[in-house]
Amino acid sequence: MQNMSRLIIAFAVLALAAAAKPPHSYPALGRVVREDPRLDAVLANDARLEVVASGFAWAEGPVWDGNSGGLFFSDIPRNSIFHWSMESGAELWMKPSGFTGIGEYSPEPGSNGLLLDAKGRLILMEHGDRRVALWEAGRGKVTLVDNFEGKRLNSPNDGALKSNGDLYFTDPPYGLPKKADDPSRELDFCGVYRYSHGKLTLLTKDLSRPNGIAFSPDEKTLYVANSDPEHAVWMSYPVKADGTLGAGRVFVDVTAMVAQFPGLPDGMKVDRDGNLWAAGPGGIHIIAPDGTRLGRIETGEATSNCAWGDDGSTLYVTADMYLCRIRTKTHGAAAHADLR
Repeated sequence: MQNMSRLIIAFAVLALAAAAKPPHSYPALGRVVREDPRLDAVLANDARLEVVASGFAWAEGPVWDGNSGGLFFSDIPRNSIFHWSMESGAELWMKPSGFTGIGEYSPEPGSNGLLLDAKGRLILMEHGDRRVALWEAGRGKVTLVDNFEGKRLNSPNDGALKSNGDLYFTDPPYGLPKKADDPSRELDFCGVYRYSHGKLTLLTKDLSRPNGIAFSPDEKTLYVANSDPEHAVWMSYPVKADGTLGAGRVFVDVTAMVAQFPGLPDGMKVDRDGNLWAAGPGGIHIIAPDGTRLGRIETGEATSNCAWGDDGSTLYVTADMYLCRIRTKTHGAAAHADLR
């Protein structure tokens, strides 16, 4: 009887301890740097960047999947895609993800940017296979496009779906074994493209290192990051009625920050009010539609990309070896489109 009483007390103590501890507790990373009062409307004063998974070689290309209640993201050097959820943590989901050849290819062979269309099909920017691919459950992977006018693409990097299903993507040389100087390179420029109804259109080749890409909520503006340390900028392009681009202008220039902070202009997303949440030197830059930086989520690491998740108000961030998240007071302006 005495032993039974002790057992009951022990279970009660364990239950109280479990009730007092949150079901998931994550360490914080970095800090929020506030530069404009307007930041208060989108990010609470006590907002913190939580590390929800770590140990990756270089995490990139996050995309939230509502069907699984989790996030897909690339680990480019490991040629892998992981899936993270609150219940299971980070699990290997696909390998190989971007290079299906034999032997070593380059330091960055895997998939980079990932997108999901309204049908739940995964669109992959693949470094090693130098293509944009489409994966569908039960059908596997097919090539959407791997060349421009008969010349192989460099290494597709990041993409954005327009609501009509058109895919816009960037093609720098980062996935090639010797990058820009690789002898297998067939295009002498780094393009920004539109893929629509099976046709690939070159929109601009004026950027030295086009990288992240995103539309404004009304889709009248296309933002493109240029990850060149000598010209580290986010560009803004008007989108014409036929889907092509007008003359671009420098939206924000952070070249002066490159020597001070890790990272370059990279992946980005837009919220419902048109604010840009963009990976760059010093973490995630939060930039108003007028070009004013409201603040930064300073990660202390080279930061690659971000994605809206959960109910659309949580920003997930890939920063070097980390997958992180931060709760916001806004929602993402994600397009729900089927690839054309």
